[in-house]
Amino acid sequence: MNLIDTADAYALGAGEELIAEALRPRRAELVIATKVGMARPSATEWVPLGHPAYLRQQAELSLRRLRTDRIDLLYLHRVDPDVPVAEQVGALARLQQEGKVRHIGLSEVTVAQLAEAERTAPIAAVQNMYNLTARDHEEVVTHTAARGTAFVPFFPIAVGTHARRDGPLAEVAAQLGATPAQTALAWLLHRAPHVLPIPGTTSAAHLAENVRALDLRLTDEQFTHLGNAAAGPS
Repeated sequence: MNLIDTADAYALGAGEELIAEALRPRRAELVIATKVGMARPSATEWVPLGHPAYLRQQAELSLRRLRTDRIDLLYLHRVDPDVPVAEQVGALARLQQEGKVRHIGLSEVTVAQLAEAERTAPIAAVQNMYNLTARDHEEVVTHTAARGTAFVPFFPIAVGTHARRDGPLAEVAAQLGATPAQTALAWLLHRAPHVLPIPGTTSAAHLAENVRALDLRLTDEQFTHLGNAAAGPS
């Protein structure tokens, strides 16, 4: 496990500071991704803010909090509808040209927005909400696969009726001798080789459970069964 995902908006930067402190001994082994472009005027508000000057300022602050001179992967947290996509991505591209950012990513975007962004700079990763029961971004998964772009699903664990104790996820999990959460992650890993789920965790035990999903192998029949079952009401 060497990909760590955070954002400047998480705890107003405290998340980045915690990661820098906790992972300092292993920094050379890690890929740390963060995001800019989301203002937090209050504890309950998340407001896309894509002014180029703001994006550059936040990236500079992220560099400081992460105690690094280059961000491995910098996402545009959300597309600001009031600022041209080319200007927002252009701000990140300028940081890349200056050597302060290695790769550029986008979060929660459509294929049209991604294609527009690609006209300004190479996009290395797309982070959208996607799991067994939330598959609105199938076209983005297909597009990124064709482009060789990593697709990074957040909230990768399926919820709702599909994930109930007597549901299809539990059924396949029992066949594999695994937990439903592990099986949901295994489905994503089976979906395509460029899909890199980022499950959150609050404990070392939960982290270990998530990691064991890497050892699961779904049959094509199990993969199709889960996908078809999730396509119905949930």
